[in-house]
Amino acid sequence: MSYIYYVPYSEGVRSGELIKISKKGYFVKTWEGEISQGISGAQIFKFSVLDDQQPVIDSLKNLQGKFVKVEYVERLRTFFWWGDTRYFITKVEKETSPYFNNGE
Repeated sequence: MSYIYYVPYSEGVRSGELIKISKKGYFVKTWEGEISQGISGAQIFKFSVLDDQQPVIDSLKNLQGKFVKVEYVERLRTFFWWGDTRYFITKVEKETSPYFNNGE
């Protein structure tokens, strides 16, 4: 199990409109989110956030509906107590949307 946690499969950066961040689950609650990577919403990047990343969770909640850039680590696999996806966000920051010039 430590290999799955400590050795990432890949690392990267994605950007788009943050359209969802929620804590879900019946017995084990995990943080899950989605970023729309296109105007039509056809490309959705789904991700998870580990509970020990509270500053990232707080930033995602504050940036809901905004254009963001996230750094992530992709794990070889996941466990139900980590999250629904293999992509785990490690950093988030607000970005200027390339689609709309709204002064942000």
